[in-house]
Amino acid sequence: MEIERKRLAERLKEELGLSEKVYKAILKVPRHLFVPERYREDSYADIPLPIGYGQTISAPHMVAIMCELLDLKDGEKVLEIGTGSGYHAAVTAEIVGKKGKVLSIEYIPELAVEAEKNLKMLGYENVIVIVGDGSKGYEPEAPYDKIYVTAAAPDIPRPLIEQLKVGGKMVIPVGSMDQYLYVVEKDEKGIRKWNWGAVRFVPLRGEYGFKC
Repeated sequence: MEIERKRLAERLKEELGLSEKVYKAILKVPRHLFVPERYREDSYADIPLPIGYGQTISAPHMVAIMCELLDLKDGEKVLEIGTGSGYHAAVTAEIVGKKGKVLSIEYIPELAVEAEKNLKMLGYENVIVIVGDGSKGYEPEAPYDKIYVTAAAPDIPRPLIEQLKVGGKMVIPVGSMDQYLYVVEKDEKGIRKWNWGAVRFVPLRGEYGFKC
């Protein structure tokens, strides 16, 4: 698996022009340990894979792109909405380092338990998994340097904007049939957002998500 992981990381670095910090994180995190056993042979294919409960682990290229768009830095506090199996949180944790912190909210309790087990097994002590409605963010630890959402929302949830630091950045997919990835930047005057391009994510659930 290590050879396949290296091959994937090198291909993404070449195709996407990855920064060294994102490349090293993709190279280090063992994606196959976040994938159900029956899909393990496809762990290092650049595709999303089912993880149960109607959810998926994102394709590695999308994880890398979101990390690059956020411009994650050592020591930052990051809020992840949608833990899934924990892979994206692990990649983020590698980039923000031991002085950083990743708070990850998962709507589905069973997935949260599995993700926490995966992350603890690999020694990610700077990731905290919380069961809850991620569309409302996580007020107790706000504000956050960076926020990213791994499911598509009907619109950018107001609580996430409020919990983002001034000077912070958020990446979030928005839309139903047609989805687009937005980069949101916050300053003293409010927010600016720009459309990175078309994407495909599972729908965000919760108060500010889709009713499903």
